[in-house]
Amino acid sequence: QVQLVESGGGLVQAGGSLRLSCAASERTFSSYTMGWFRQAPGKDCEFVVGISWTGHTKYKESMKGRFTISRDNAKNTVNLQMNSLKTEDTAVYYCAARDGEMVYSSSQLYNYWGQGTQVTVSS
Repeated sequence: QVQLVESGGGLVQAGGSLRLSCAASERTFSSYTMGWFRQAPGKDCEFVVGISWTGHTKYKESMKGRFTISRDNAKNTVNLQMNSLKTEDTAVYYCAARDGEMVYSSSQLYNYWGQGTQVTVSS
């Protein structure tokens, strides 16, 4: 059972930056594909970006150029650097993990989830 704990959320002005981190408890973290999802009030859970254990990344098109995912297998962490934030980026951001190499955008294909961290972007 993989336990995921997100951190780094908060309140930021539009145009600002935040860095989210997700720490995994599993010592075999390096074999998991990791993903970031978000859910805004009244909206469905939305794929943001994912990274496989080989380092392959997949971004939601609208996030490219603003968000960057990275992972540190030695520290069992995956990070999400978010720049040029917009008010529409306001949401609860979730870290998720799945067995296997493929990065999928469907939340149903991820086995483990963190509790989420709130990101609020003010105008």
